Amino acid sequence: MDFLFATAHAQQAAAPQNSAMFNLLFIGGMFLLFYLILWRPQAKRAKEHRELVGSLGKGDEVLTSGGILGKVTKVSDDYVTVEVAEGVELNLQKSAVAAALPKGTIKSI
Repeated sequence: MDFLFATAHAQQAAAPQNSAMFNLLFIGGMFLLFYLILWRPQAKRAKEHRELVGSLGKGDEVLTSGGILGKVTKVSDDYVTVEVAEGVELNLQKSAVAAALPKGTIKSI
């Protein structure tokens, strides 16, 4: 019956050698990877977006996160007014601005 049911034989456990140090290095490596892959790039993007929103001024051409192109006509503390067509203006939160475009982009489209 040994060929149907394998017999398990107990082995003597090896003495742990530097397992605590290995575990600490492993956990430290995981935190390092987390920092380098996730946290640092996200913080960099957030900083760039804060700088973009802070530097908005009248006459800038912007792209919103909803895909609307327009020219900034008025800037307040939390909102910008964007002209999307002649005589059509939208009030948007500054955080909705995704990118500032080079001058003349809207006319070239």
